[in-house]
Amino acid sequence: MSGTYLGMPAFPKAAHEAVNNPTLRGNLRHATHTIRAKRAKAVAEVSDWAALREAGKRIKDHTLRHLDRYLVRLEESVTAAGGTVHWAADAEEANRIVADLVKATGETEVVKVKSMATQEIGLNEALEAEGIRAYETDLAELIVQLGHDRPSHILVPAIHRNRGEIRDIFRREMGAWGRPAPEGLTDTPAELAEAARLHLREKFLRAKVGISGANFMVAETGTLVVVESEGNGRMCLTLPETLISVVGIEKIVPSWQDLEVFLQTLPRSSTAERMNPYTSMWTGTTDGDGPSTFHLVLLDNGRTDTLADEVGRQALRCIRCSACLNVCPVYERAGGHAYGSVYPGPIGAILSPQLRGTQSEIDASLPYASSLCGACYEVCPVAIDIPEVLVHLRERVVEGGETVRNGNKVVLKPAKGHAAERAAMRAARWAFSHPAALRTGQRLASRTRRVHPRTLPRPGRAWSGTRDLPAVPAEPFRDWWQRTDGGRSGAK
Repeated sequence: MSGTYLGMPAFPKAAHEAVNNPTLRGNLRHATHTIRAKRAKAVAEVSDWAALREAGKRIKDHTLRHLDRYLVRLEESVTAAGGTVHWAADAEEANRIVADLVKATGETEVVKVKSMATQEIGLNEALEAEGIRAYETDLAELIVQLGHDRPSHILVPAIHRNRGEIRDIFRREMGAWGRPAPEGLTDTPAELAEAARLHLREKFLRAKVGISGANFMVAETGTLVVVESEGNGRMCLTLPETLISVVGIEKIVPSWQDLEVFLQTLPRSSTAERMNPYTSMWTGTTDGDGPSTFHLVLLDNGRTDTLADEVGRQALRCIRCSACLNVCPVYERAGGHAYGSVYPGPIGAILSPQLRGTQSEIDASLPYASSLCGACYEVCPVAIDIPEVLVHLRERVVEGGETVRNGNKVVLKPAKGHAAERAAMRAARWAFSHPAALRTGQRLASRTRRVHPRTLPRPGRAWSGTRDLPAVPAEPFRDWWQRTDGGRSGAK
């Protein structure tokens, strides 16, 4: 599956196509159930998990309240350590900065660590337009790139692929990107991993420029942190001469003491490990050790507007563990591509509409891509109340769909759509404000209940197609109350 995210159909249509793919559903069910069970076991080992969860929430909320101060401190720390900080207001500016930095080195190819931020801004495509080829080095991202595909999971981007599909992709595509797949490659995990290792090794040793994101940035020292499980990140972060890191401004923590909390909760919530096999930390540049040039691109791209929303801002606590995806019944059946965003699942349903706005068809539909069961909130290691934000964003879609600044406040623009729903709500408000009219309507509904339809006409059929309309009683409650003297007469 190729193409851009925006311009995709709304979630219901995309999900309808996905649930009719039995192979996809089988892949997702097996993978999410496996990860879910391992995570539950890893979390159960920690006696103070609830306290760690609350601590992570408070650290994130404190940092977001004082984000301006900590960002300035981070810039000062990175600069003092020999790095250079760039500020990017949006995706276009970030892509331009990175492309210019790469071209200044004279190189035409880069190796990349798995990075949600660079996927968010479409960096690979932007570099390709400038004649620069970017090579993904994470195994799952490599599978996605070779398959001309899109990620469908935050932690496991190729979760929608099984081993047979991966083998076929390696056989068909590896040769066009570098070292071809070995002859007679099978679908055993060891052989697939070895084929990827051999393919990537030549790129690691040749590349002069590396591009990464970061899981965390420590303001007090200017240290960046990348956690990963394969070692490819360590290669990308240490071997190139120039390192460029593109990081969302919300990834900052004030101190090393704060970082300690997340280095406990992130591995257990994501890969179900007690700690990540590879945790790489670097502070600026050091002579004779690692890249000689370091650039940090701090990315806004809608985050400041999200921060202005008192309810929605909690989405910026996210540490990208993907636990919410693995317990979500909607994601398990629809898969990540249906969300039309690099951020799929429950967190994507609240983050993407805030970063991109709700003007497009796909973004306006995402807040409804949930059953509101609350499982995502229960597993979130930073206690993001995703159902609360979903309901809040549904209100935004119905009332206006777009937030605008009015002085120091963020308000909703007048809505263009949902006219029928708003008219129904206005009618209900009027009826409840006029008891006589309400009583007349109730009696009329009871007397005509035999001819009531079982489903609503369009567009209400989208709601009643999967729900039974409640049956109208033979007698309104008010009439029953009067007839039975409040039930004291015992009459039925």
